[in-house]
Amino acid sequence: MPKVLISDKMDPKAAQIFRERGVEVDEITGKTPEELKAIIGEYDGLAIRSSTRVTREILDAATNLKVVGRAGIGVDNVDIPSASAKGVVVMNTPFGNSITTAEHAIALMFALARDLPEADKSTQAGKWEKNRFMGVEVTGKTLGLIGAGNIGSIVADRALGLRMKVIAYDPFLTPERALEMGVEKMNLDDLLLRADFITLHTPLTDQTRNILSAENLAKTKKGVRIINCARGGLIDEAALKAGLESGHIGGAALDVFQTEPAKEHALFGTPNFISTPHLGASTTEAQVNVAIQVAEQMADFLVSGGVTNALNVPSLSAEEAPRLKPYMALAEKLGSLVGQLAHGEIARVSIHSEGAAAELNQKPIVSAVLAGFLRVHSDTVNMVNAPFLAKERGMEVREVRNEKEGDYHTLLRVSVKTDAGERSVAGTLFSNAQPRLVELFGIKVEADLIGHMLYVVNEDAPGFIGRLGTTLGEAGVNIGTFHLGRREAGGEAVLLLSVDDKVTPELIAKVRALPGVKTAMALTF
Repeated sequence: MPKVLISDKMDPKAAQIFRERGVEVDEITGKTPEELKAIIGEYDGLAIRSSTRVTREILDAATNLKVVGRAGIGVDNVDIPSASAKGVVVMNTPFGNSITTAEHAIALMFALARDLPEADKSTQAGKWEKNRFMGVEVTGKTLGLIGAGNIGSIVADRALGLRMKVIAYDPFLTPERALEMGVEKMNLDDLLLRADFITLHTPLTDQTRNILSAENLAKTKKGVRIINCARGGLIDEAALKAGLESGHIGGAALDVFQTEPAKEHALFGTPNFISTPHLGASTTEAQVNVAIQVAEQMADFLVSGGVTNALNVPSLSAEEAPRLKPYMALAEKLGSLVGQLAHGEIARVSIHSEGAAAELNQKPIVSAVLAGFLRVHSDTVNMVNAPFLAKERGMEVREVRNEKEGDYHTLLRVSVKTDAGERSVAGTLFSNAQPRLVELFGIKVEADLIGHMLYVVNEDAPGFIGRLGTTLGEAGVNIGTFHLGRREAGGEAVLLLSVDDKVTPELIAKVRALPGVKTAMALTF
């Protein structure tokens, strides 16, 4: 039974879902990093919120860990490169608190427009300064979205309902999606010039860090009001303060800061500045939703292999997983075979799918090929870290689909480009969904890739099989299956034999000494 640790406070429904899905769960919160390191080794999954920091040191101690699930969107507290290198899937729940975060952005927009915090403070102090707080309407104003993904699209929908004009900057926003959302897509400079209000809804990456820099803030319309409920670090906070003090920026509302918790900050006390303590996801509904979602996603992965909302591995729904599982087994075996047989520096790996295989989600298949290929050199490789390791080694990975059937209803072909030229192997699934090799380096040969095997390339000549059988018999090796293929009569032939025991170097030396043998190798699957 898989075992999961919930290390941050989470709605009780999360633990309930784990148990219902057949996953053992412990709820142990408030541990220090050292205390977490001491216990993490016994768990297959780690469910967190924002308090637990999943560092490289934690991951090094997590010898059985397979998945980290973040109940929420931001994963700044997870070392994703280290998790990928360790083969640990990292998931988040990007939709569980979308409405809540979008509503908070709209609330802060209204608070800025009508100066609500200061008006409340003044009124409760008994001042009744009715003429001091002259706000603005949002109706007819232009809202500029920086980021038009899930949360940004909800904000746009709410703003359009308020009769605002919505413009958006997002490199991934297609014209068709912009039309569907009812927004006008434009570049960042044009948005900065036109927007009366700006809201940010983008993750923090190298490309988005300080996207509202001093230079970009200077391009904004005088009196602009800025709202950030996304991530700290998207705005140059010192430049924002300067803009507020100069009056160029009419107001700013931040729910997130570059350093949190922000118990002291240069912006605090600045005129026309509003702040909240990272409340974007803080509603009862959102907390329940993200807890349920992270538990469902992690349980699907640990029990059935489904991968949802993963940040470092292709998604694979629980419904897709059973159909893809035999293809992934075939892909891994083919990758392992070509990895064991190919020599020299590997410059490129190509994965070709034909027929029914071409209709499937290719990313898990590609990852399985790379895992099988690279596991020849390291037993710590899996589907999560294989693409990462391939990229690290400078390998080019190609993916080719051909939905037209060839000799087989479904086929996978794995080709590698080496110093010695191109080498390829191909396999299919038989009616019982069992993986089977059907071609080896251009030679038709059908074989099950299982256990310990002996691979032999020889000159096709009478008596060779008898001599090989005698050699194996004298060595006390029992043959399980025997598979033979050849290019032409009297030409080059290939033998694949499964044997009951591991093929020793001494046996390989004896086989290589037989007349007509060109190559002999031990294979393991």
